[in-house]
Amino acid sequence: MPALTLREVLALDSVRAAEPELLAGAGGLDRPVRWVHSSEVYEGANFLDGGELLLTNGFGLTGGTAEARRRYVRELAARGAVGLAVEVGRSLPAMPAEVVDEARRLALPLLALHRVVPFVRITEAANRAIVARGLSGRAVTRPWGDDHTAALLADLADRAALNQPEVEARAALTGFHPGPGARLIGVCVHGTREVGAVDRAVRLLGGGGGGGGVLRAAFPGDVLALLALPGNRVGDPVRVVQEAFRTAAEPGLTVAVGHAVAADGGWLRWSETLRAARTTLELALTVPPAEPAAPDGPLVTSARAFALERELTRGGVDVNRERLARLVQHALGPLLAWQAAHASDLVRTLEVHLRHGCSPTRTAALLHIGRQSLYQRLERIESLLGLKIDDPELLGELLTATCAHRVVRGTGAAASGNGLRTVA
Repeated sequence: MPALTLREVLALDSVRAAEPELLAGAGGLDRPVRWVHSSEVYEGANFLDGGELLLTNGFGLTGGTAEARRRYVRELAARGAVGLAVEVGRSLPAMPAEVVDEARRLALPLLALHRVVPFVRITEAANRAIVARGLSGRAVTRPWGDDHTAALLADLADRAALNQPEVEARAALTGFHPGPGARLIGVCVHGTREVGAVDRAVRLLGGGGGGGGVLRAAFPGDVLALLALPGNRVGDPVRVVQEAFRTAAEPGLTVAVGHAVAADGGWLRWSETLRAARTTLELALTVPPAEPAAPDGPLVTSARAFALERELTRGGVDVNRERLARLVQHALGPLLAWQAAHASDLVRTLEVHLRHGCSPTRTAALLHIGRQSLYQRLERIESLLGLKIDDPELLGELLTATCAHRVVRGTGAAASGNGLRTVA
């Protein structure tokens, strides 16, 4: 299907409400419109890439010389604008004759808007129609076909070439309207091709009321979602979402929750939380957990819980494998040698202990051993390493090394099977 033309844009209700009058460039009405922008400055042409209809209230045309106004029209035409629409009657009593003359000379469609209609209403309606036309005419090769929600989520997760107006228009087409101050959180669910767990979690979170709801779609083997929480919601948004999924998700599912980002922070932030959730899910499926999972329930984790693993594997596990192996050997060599000769789990004991603030009570409970047994293990670790594991200067190195050992060990086993997987 061909792109939306300027003639079709002018037929939209919000545009017709402005009572447009064509003053020049009738031959250009069938040009395709790539986007609709508004600007009140002479330098508006600098923001165009070609194919845009520019709206202005005329304030920028009230000052300056006739030659400056002619130059303004020439610059718009040179940048590939498909038309200029000027509101007349408020800032600009009438269209300057030199603007009309220059537009005619360049065959640039020039429109006078005789009634005041908020430009945001025009741009939203026009750009939504442009995106809808583009999506319906797009050659689809991905498995989700004409599912606009799935296509948008996949493009965000893959960080496809997008821009903010396009993302907002595509989100609006799906009914996704994050409210003022809303926080967005990406979620990846593995082990199902149904969106039921996401819908149940959204209901537990209050249906997204005031926050804008949810974008969610099922992909082969996984569900990808972008949740909006109201900005005035009390509590840590990541933990709130995790708790909702611990209740809503079926046993056996793996749920990864991304960062909380501001809805008005731009589409790259939307992409960031989805990508964090996807990377975290891949790690959760391929790296042994640092501590035992809760029995008889879903595994619900977060990007923050896997922050160290994600940093260690940035750029890919294979790229970092030798570096990580050297790090592990340098910091934990004596423990690895002991484990090779004895039935013990000292490295895991050390990591759990470090992750929980060196609390013997918490560590013993997580490892399901008595405190005395834990003390014996810790004494063995300190004896083999020749250091005190609660030394603040050593905590970072030891925790990084124990995590690296688990990453290399886990992804090595995965590589011998199906390898690391992708979600969308």
